[in-house]
Amino acid sequence: MRSTFIRTFFLTAVVVLVALLVVGAVFQFVVRDLFTRQVQKELIDNCNTVAGLASAHYGQGSLPTREFFVDLSIATQVSGADAVICDSRGNLLLCSDSPMGCEHQGMVLSESYLKQVFQKGIVLDNGLVEGLYTESRYVVGMPIINAINNRPVGVVILSTPVTRTMEILDSLADTYMLVTLLVAVIAVIAITLLARRQSAPLKDMAKAAHAFGHGQLDARVSVAENAPLEVQELALAFNNMASSLQKSEYQRQEFVANVSHELKTPMTTISGYVDGMLDGTIPKEMHPQYMELVSGETKRLSRLVRSMLDISRMQDQESIPPERMSRFPVDECVGQVLITFEQKITEKNLEVTVDFPEHTVYTRADSDAITQVVYNLVDNAVKFCPVGGNLTLRIKDGGDKVYVTVGNDGQTIPPEELPLVFDRFHKLDKSRAENRDGWGLGLYIVKTLICRHGEDISVTSQNDKTEFTFTLPFVN
Repeated sequence: MRSTFIRTFFLTAVVVLVALLVVGAVFQFVVRDLFTRQVQKELIDNCNTVAGLASAHYGQGSLPTREFFVDLSIATQVSGADAVICDSRGNLLLCSDSPMGCEHQGMVLSESYLKQVFQKGIVLDNGLVEGLYTESRYVVGMPIINAINNRPVGVVILSTPVTRTMEILDSLADTYMLVTLLVAVIAVIAITLLARRQSAPLKDMAKAAHAFGHGQLDARVSVAENAPLEVQELALAFNNMASSLQKSEYQRQEFVANVSHELKTPMTTISGYVDGMLDGTIPKEMHPQYMELVSGETKRLSRLVRSMLDISRMQDQESIPPERMSRFPVDECVGQVLITFEQKITEKNLEVTVDFPEHTVYTRADSDAITQVVYNLVDNAVKFCPVGGNLTLRIKDGGDKVYVTVGNDGQTIPPEELPLVFDRFHKLDKSRAENRDGWGLGLYIVKTLICRHGEDISVTSQNDKTEFTFTLPFVN
């Protein structure tokens, strides 16, 4: 299994190598073509000069002449090319290699080549020159025109060996290979440093993920400021994910601990009473009394389980499904909930203050969920309101919102406790001692249901009066 470093290194190295080879091949082709054209251009210019000299000397008599030998020798030495003069039949008359006689003497050009020269006026070729040279050459053939009658009287052939150009190309190739090797070494070093630099943050993330997976929930990734943007974004996403998972794990642990704590007391009570009745410790005449206690604890457990199921169901949904949303009067919903607490309110002799608008206030929401919200808030208010205290229910519409407030007299909640009242299983120490019916889940359910509607809920507590206010959309 290859690492990112190895993959990046080999991929970049192959790309660089292929790029250098392609550039080298194109460079060789372009340079060869450029040299060929340059050599042919020079040969054409020199051939024009030699043909002009030969034509001038033909006008004075015939070739070869001593003066022409001198002129030809100078021209070929200056140009660096080999020149051959043939008559109109292709017989070799003069060669610049040795004007007084050379190995080419007696050689004859082919009729087809003569015909091309006379017809085209100039013939460019490269390769072997049959009858003259045995090595590959760049060759230019041009007719010698008699200036008097304007008729071809011979042929000038200028040529230069291809090996000269090849030597230059080989020299350039050697230089290119040396430069390529140097570039490749520099590229390998740069690629290595770059690949290590890019793979280092990924290795750190892998280590952090491994540590996180083995229980180190505080494992995080730190990335340098000059790291690539993508790496920084990946590190930020990883750290956010780790923080979220860490928070979820702490909440899970706290949830399990709280559930275990809350279940322990009623289960111990039930077990103790039942065992006492079974082993005779509790007399039979007292069984009905203790059975009522067992029944009460069982109902408390049932309410806890029901609340847990409600929480689990709500956590599966990020928002209220549209099909459960309906238009209904808020004041009527609050009024119906208040009626269900009539007996408890009477038992505690509470004074109820209701402040509703004169007109009906409508909202669009899940009526069952809002009923549960109001029920939990009123239940909390009645529970913590002292005997003879005041219970307040207020509805106010303003702008596009409906504000529903449930308040009660009673002990002021400490400021440091206010941000925690909506947490799961959070209960004030006083409430734990005085109210065994509370699980600390009611307000958490209220907060969750309101947030599922996309609305807000807040709490204030001062001067022995506590108020919970939540919002709903106003659709009148």
